[in-house]
Amino acid sequence: MRPLIPFFFVCTLGTNAQTTFSLRSSDLGGQATATQVFNGFGCDGQNLSPQLSWVHAPEGTRSFAVTMYDPDAPTGSGWWHWVVFDLPKDVTDLAAGSGSMDGKMPAGAIQSMTDFGGTGYGGPCPPPGHGQHRYIITVHALKTEKLGLDATAGAALVGFNLNQQTLAKASIIFYYGR
Repeated sequence: MRPLIPFFFVCTLGTNAQTTFSLRSSDLGGQATATQVFNGFGCDGQNLSPQLSWVHAPEGTRSFAVTMYDPDAPTGSGWWHWVVFDLPKDVTDLAAGSGSMDGKMPAGAIQSMTDFGGTGYGGPCPPPGHGQHRYIITVHALKTEKLGLDATAGAALVGFNLNQQTLAKASIIFYYGR
């Protein structure tokens, strides 16, 4: 019996690693760099969205959404940095900078309102001395092609609709403080 236990364990890991809905980035490590940091509110970064790619979306996926959220913002409700939805089901990556105002989003994708008061990517920029904040980027595999919202939709409304339509989600967490 003893030799069978390690064999079973290895097989299980191999199967899960090949089929788990996963999000990756060639730009992100554990900490944000000046490339991703916001340019404003006292921060002087380049404010470029990171490269993202995802694999193994579940069967029935009809579109994707991407969000970036800071649960540590001192607002009582966190801070939404990026909200993208209606990404076509054949899109499995976003190039670095695609969330910027002059970036190239796939046809049909909608970037809606963030807590910065505009659309598109807004990078990390926590208050000075507030410690390291967590920035959670999540890709949602959705069971609908369109959420039925436009670029004026706020993050809470988009989030409500995402929760109703999400089949699976995968996240990356990175940190930044100043």
